[in-house]
Amino acid sequence: MAERSTAAVDVADNSGDKPLAAKADEATSDGTAEAQDSTGTSPQDAESEPSGSESTVPTPDLHSGHKLAGRYRLEECVTRLDGFSSWRAVDEKLRRAVGVHLLPADHPRARSVLAAARSSALLGDPRFVQVLDAVEENDLVYVVHEWLPDATELTALLGAGPMDAHDAYQLVSQLSQAMAAAHREGLAHLRLTPGAVLRSSSGQYRIRGLAVNAALRGITSDGPQRADTEAIGALLYAALTRRWPYESDAYGLTGLPKGVGLIAPDQVRAGVHRGLSEIAMRALANDGATASRQEQPCTTPDELAKAVAAMPRIRPPEPTFTAPPEYQRTTYQQGTYGRPAGPGTGAPQTVPVVPPAPLQSRTGKALKWAVSALLIAALGLGSWQLAETLLDRDKGSDDPGTTQTNPENGDEPKPVAESKPVPIMGARDYDPLGDQSEKPKDIGHVYDGDATSYWNTDGYFTADFGKLKDGVGVVLDLGKVQQVGTVDVTFLGGTTSVELRTATSAEVPGLPTGFTKVAQGSGTKVALKPGEPVQARYLLVWLTNLPPSDSGNFRGKISDIKVTS
Repeated sequence: MAERSTAAVDVADNSGDKPLAAKADEATSDGTAEAQDSTGTSPQDAESEPSGSESTVPTPDLHSGHKLAGRYRLEECVTRLDGFSSWRAVDEKLRRAVGVHLLPADHPRARSVLAAARSSALLGDPRFVQVLDAVEENDLVYVVHEWLPDATELTALLGAGPMDAHDAYQLVSQLSQAMAAAHREGLAHLRLTPGAVLRSSSGQYRIRGLAVNAALRGITSDGPQRADTEAIGALLYAALTRRWPYESDAYGLTGLPKGVGLIAPDQVRAGVHRGLSEIAMRALANDGATASRQEQPCTTPDELAKAVAAMPRIRPPEPTFTAPPEYQRTTYQQGTYGRPAGPGTGAPQTVPVVPPAPLQSRTGKALKWAVSALLIAALGLGSWQLAETLLDRDKGSDDPGTTQTNPENGDEPKPVAESKPVPIMGARDYDPLGDQSEKPKDIGHVYDGDATSYWNTDGYFTADFGKLKDGVGVVLDLGKVQQVGTVDVTFLGGTTSVELRTATSAEVPGLPTGFTKVAQGSGTKVALKPGEPVQARYLLVWLTNLPPSDSGNFRGKISDIKVTS
């Protein structure tokens, strides 16, 4: 019988007794020897190699349309190298695109790839492209991971030219912090190249292939932290100069001139930020030397992250505004409408506008006196009416023309528009920072009107989701953009912290940051009311802190949600 295990549960490696993190280190160590390999052009390829490379192990003969586990349908092969292949596929169960690495079960690296994938899946850090499944089945080993269609590979970003100082700062800051977190859990990348870094549409960087890419190629190292730190320094160097910091060309970038050694980025290209140039030199292997010869080299991602954090903040560039064109007077405004253009040129003649002469005749003088008399009479009549009104008010007379109400006099206030229920057209579970699924079969209970039925989250070790993610939730579809005044949420099991986020887009945003946070609260019955009514089609009820459950873990339960305008 084939043995099947998921990436989130069965993490034990049957091939030995060593801890999993140690096995991942052995299987996915230092990548300095591989740092200058070429990559392919597919934005989701797990570090594509040149198509002419020769394979020493036969690659499984699969084709588009083949299904794995009756669920993952292969669509397009993006890599075929050294006995393994990488595919773009479709998860027909969850109706989403995924990536799949495939290799035979008897491949010499099959066990190490499974161990690396399972240990990477346990990290659960949203800064990394997540491993969704790791399976051995029917003489095949395959690893399923996220597919980010809206992300752009760093190779493509560098192809457009060097980055400005702010973008390069965000790159090195996010990569160093993410890799520092991975190394604290005993995981190394060792294949951190421009093809392994993706930038999402929101500007966040995601790292793919943690541990797995190196395991697929059998890369090992005695100093994995130093190798990943040097790789981040090389990416920063390339971002600042659009040059690869070694003599050979790689990833579509030109290498440094032969024989000159490693020179600082600000000596390669004018206008490079001096602080970032020094950070790049401290991260790269430079025989202990740095650009300033004063700071010590950074040998671990944690040291690099602290060095970046100690820099003065680099602000984004000021937006440029195009000055509006100068105001052009029309020919009518210039007093030349209907007149012929001046001789010899196509431009109209400019004729000064002369105001008409004041009335000088007897008739004009009589007209002025008549107008003045009318004005004086109108002012006198208006003054008399105003005085009469004030006198009547002092006498306590009623004003038949007054229609406004005054609560201080006992008048009834004007009626306020009542809130109306807003029907919920549909709902779905929302777990973009985890495994993309959170008890979807019970999601209809949140708006079925039955107080005894409920939808609940998975169980977690702590109230903050075991520090694996920021939250989970439920997305409500109102069918169209309409006004939302209050969202009443009823919880079971204990006090739950929750946020209300809204979106007016045509599709559900892929990440929580795609919604707008409008209200928050905690309790068992929470009324989420924005400061003022908002317009929205999609409402995200985002749980951020869970109560303890009877089973000894932490779990959120929603029994009812009502929306009013």
